[in-house]
Amino acid sequence: MQTSSDHTQSSLDFERIAAAIRYINAHFQEQPDLETIAEQVHMSPFHFQRMFTEWAGISPKKFLQYISLNYAKSLLKEDPAQSLLDVSFATGLSSSSRLHDLFIKIEGMSPAVYKSGGNQLHIEFDFYPTPFGQVIIANTDIGICYMAFEENWEKAMSKLQAYFPHATLVMKKNTVQRSALSVFTSDTVPETPIHLHLKGTAFQLKVWEALLKIPMGTVSTYGKLAQSIDQPKAARAVGTAIGSNPVAFLIPCHRVIQSSGHFGGYMWDPVRKTALIGWEQAQVHQ
Repeated sequence: MQTSSDHTQSSLDFERIAAAIRYINAHFQEQPDLETIAEQVHMSPFHFQRMFTEWAGISPKKFLQYISLNYAKSLLKEDPAQSLLDVSFATGLSSSSRLHDLFIKIEGMSPAVYKSGGNQLHIEFDFYPTPFGQVIIANTDIGICYMAFEENWEKAMSKLQAYFPHATLVMKKNTVQRSALSVFTSDTVPETPIHLHLKGTAFQLKVWEALLKIPMGTVSTYGKLAQSIDQPKAARAVGTAIGSNPVAFLIPCHRVIQSSGHFGGYMWDPVRKTALIGWEQAQVHQ
C-alpha cells in the first residue's frame, strides 16, 4: 500500500504546481496574478511563492516567462539553420546545471530479444519520487530499459509487463536505477555514463540518439529533428518514434515542440512537459 511517506516533498509539491500550470494554461490571456493562482491551489500567496521557488529555483513570474508561447518561439529562432548534430554543448556545460545528456549512452537490444518481447531478460524495477511526480525505473544487466512517470503502482507495472511480456520482472532497487535519478538532483556530471538498454527499431534508436543532442534549456521541432538525421521528409515518422520513447526524461522527448511554439502533447501528460521545459530553463539560467 502506497503512503505519503513514499514521496519526497518536492514530488508532493508538484501536484500543486501541476494544478497551477493547468490553471495558467487555461487562463493565460487573463494574465492571472500571484494571488489568483495561489487561490486555485488553496494556498496563501506567500506560501505558494515560497513552495514554487523551492521547487523550481525561480519565482512563479519568471517561470511563466519560460513556458510562454513567445519565449518558446524565441528559442526556436536561435540558429534555425543549425543542425542538432552541430549544436555546441559548451553553454550547457558551463552552467550550474550540467548536461547529463552527454553521459547517456544507448545500446539497442538484439533483434532476437526485441522480437521475443524480452524473452530471457531479467529486469529489476522499482518506484522513486522525483520533482515531477513518481517514476518507475527498470533495468537489465546492461542498463536502464524503461522509465515512466506514473503515480499508480498497478498501472505502472502493467505497462512494464506489456512492454516486456516475456521478461522476468523483479521488484528491487539497485544502483543502476539510482544513477538515473541523478539527473533530477545532482549539479555535477555523473562519474560514469548512464547506459540505456533499449528495445527499438533502427530508426527509433536513431531518433532517440538525436534527442540526446538537444541541449538542456533549449527546444527543437519535429521537422528539425528529421533534418538532423538526414531524413527531412520524415517528420511524421520522427514524431511517431518520439511518441514511442520508453525512457522518460533521460531521453528528452519533452524538448521537442511544435513549429508554432506550442508545446504540444506528451505521453506522460502535457502539463508535466510544460513543467519540465520551464524547470530546465530555470536550471540553465541560474
